[in-house]
Amino acid sequence: MLNQKLLAILVCPVSKAPLEYRPEQNELVCKASGLAYPIRDGIPVMLEYEARALSADER
Repeated sequence: MLNQKLLAILVCPVSKAPLEYRPEQNELVCKASGLAYPIRDGIPVMLEYEARALSADER
């Protein structure tokens, strides 16, 4: 589970838009940039080159 206070202050480094936590995939998703950032060992990896592109269905 991601800390709600942390989630409230994190934004996408590309678009600066808010992020949505998806616990099933253990990712933070930005619909504005179309990227999903992984969470590893409870730490969000907020690097653009570590993010995966969202498919059209995921947006």
